Amino acid sequence: MDKGKAIMGSGRRWAVEFSDNSTSHSSRDIPDPPGFTRASQEQDDSAVSKQKKDAEANWKSQKAWEVAQAPFKNLFMMAFMMWMAGSTVHLFSIGITFSALLQPVNALRTVGKVFEPYKDNKVDLLAPKLVFIALNLVGLGLGIWKLNTLGLLPTHISDWVSSLPPPQV
Repeated sequence: MDKGKAIMGSGRRWAVEFSDNSTSHSSRDIPDPPGFTRASQEQDDSAVSKQKKDAEANWKSQKAWEVAQAPFKNLFMMAFMMWMAGSTVHLFSIGITFSALLQPVNALRTVGKVFEPYKDNKVDLLAPKLVFIALNLVGLGLGIWKLNTLGLLPTHISDWVSSLPPPQV
């Protein structure tokens, strides 16, 4: 049975019979209304699609900058946690310190994956990536500073005594 044909015995009061597509006229055969031209409609469609692409590029750029600035929020929280842990070597301070070291290292390893959703021909990702890398390097420096305050970095001569040759008498 064809679409649109009335089905006998179905109990329908109204039925619509569509005309055959082979005998119908194309939309080009029908004249345009006064004041309307197809060329202006196509130009409007291209302008709308360009505006949509520009809006999408702006959105991607904004989101890339938000992602780039995200480590900045983490810096203050991590600094506060390291300050609260104190300068004595115990399990909590070592855990906080190694967490402060691992988070930036993992973020620096995955810079490409982090900015992958915002990749576009119209979006320049170099500046957001550089800001992201710089903020993570600051976080890494903060973790190294904490290791130094805990005395876990070999920065004094006495830390290297075992590798010095014995004094000659």
